[in-house]
Amino acid sequence: MQVIPVLDLLDGHVVRAVRGERTAYQPVRSSLAAGSEPLQIARALLAASGAQTLYIADLGAILQQGAHVETLAALRAALPGTEIWLDAGYADYATMQALFARIDAAGEHIQRSDDIRPATLTPVFGSESLHELDALRTAESAGLAPILSLDHRAGRLLTANSSTRFTTLEDTRAWWPRRVIAMTLDQVGSYDGPDLATLQRIQHLAPPHTAVIGAGGIRNQDDMTSAAHSGATAWLVASALHDRQIGMADAAALRGS
Repeated sequence: MQVIPVLDLLDGHVVRAVRGERTAYQPVRSSLAAGSEPLQIARALLAASGAQTLYIADLGAILQQGAHVETLAALRAALPGTEIWLDAGYADYATMQALFARIDAAGEHIQRSDDIRPATLTPVFGSESLHELDALRTAESAGLAPILSLDHRAGRLLTANSSTRFTTLEDTRAWWPRRVIAMTLDQVGSYDGPDLATLQRIQHLAPPHTAVIGAGGIRNQDDMTSAAHSGATAWLVASALHDRQIGMADAAALRGS
């Protein structure tokens, strides 16, 4: 199982996510690095976990307050060899495509060696934002390997609005890509432990060869071991890394599980 560090962006800062209450998020205080500057924190999280994948939630975009285009372009340029999973509240494929184009354009103004390619961007479509399920298949056809985040709060699947063509997990199955995140917003930054029940329900519904990824609630190495034993292929982690409750040795021990 892989440990995937999480970077939450809001108002130009990395913030600490707690239970999905986004309007109350504050700039992160991390034992890994001083301040809340995105690139410094991103490098510290990757170093602490030994990961080559970084999950970024652009909360400015998700809350429709404006995407962190320049910041995302700078992160791509500074983190070659990294895969960035980017959730930016896409309503449809066109929304995602437009943001990726803006990030590419911003990156053209950043100096770098011609032989160094920027980090790869992979779109994460969150059920709480997604209006058009066709976006997943369109992104797959474009070779982008999209990820679907099945967002939950209080045990219920969050969807964009009543016109969206799904309201339950069962309704969504025909549209699932090869990677799906079991996102329980109540658990994020909570230190309440991982929501294995939701993860296992999604695993039960998943088509064969679907990678199910957990998110939130991790407190320590014991939680990581439980998550690995549940069959999760990866787990999104932030607070436990910032607080040094888990580190590179713990993450390395899980990679074979």
